[in-house]
Amino acid sequence: MQRYFIDREQWRDSHITIVGNDVHHITRVMRMGTGDEIIAIHPDKGPALCKITDISEDTVVCKFGEWRKEDRELPVQVTIVSAIGKGDKLEQVVQKGTELGAHAFIPFKAERCVAKWENKKVDKKINRLEKIAKEAAEQSERSHVPDIYPPVSLSDLRTRKKAFDRCFFAYADEARRGSSYALHTRLAEASPGEKVLVVFGPEGGFSDQEVQTLDGDGFLSIRLGPRILRMETAPLYFLSSISFLFEEQE
Repeated sequence: MQRYFIDREQWRDSHITIVGNDVHHITRVMRMGTGDEIIAIHPDKGPALCKITDISEDTVVCKFGEWRKEDRELPVQVTIVSAIGKGDKLEQVVQKGTELGAHAFIPFKAERCVAKWENKKVDKKINRLEKIAKEAAEQSERSHVPDIYPPVSLSDLRTRKKAFDRCFFAYADEARRGSSYALHTRLAEASPGEKVLVVFGPEGGFSDQEVQTLDGDGFLSIRLGPRILRMETAPLYFLSSISFLFEEQE
């Protein structure tokens, strides 16, 4: 059954009014009509089973019935801080990271980033990532669309740290020297409900200064296995590991 994330202002006491791109998808792509059912997801209350009652050129009206109980979100809220990479690498991180349960994404302006975002294009790029996250959340039947934040510098990350229970950075040298700081070691004391921030560097890795700053500010370095991963692969390894540790060992 098709799922759509619906903004708060579109919900009423007994019905919702869908507008925008979702109308095109419902009527043109899925070719639904009155009487068909969808899952509409409220930003706070979650998913509800809804029946289409009226369709016009630019709106779809649905009557909603029962709220559905689902448990599709990771037990740990993970915010992925990913360096801005070349091409569509960040888009891959957002799409696949959303499917794997990430709670939010923050683009990172690392020292060794090859790609740069011009100020005038930031809003457009964020909107693009938000669309990717929404579509991936619908496809993976989640109840939450990850937030996409504007790009941050290292000093911005240091300020944000206090909002999280645990903060990490994925450091390739941990794999090269066979460090004991494997991911399961770092997460041994973590508990469901905690907020985790994890930082991933660009194609060229973190600079020495970034490593010193992160380490000095209490960010714990982690190893993601014994192999060196690409920047777009590392966040997916982390999220998959979180899922295994907290969801698949019950």
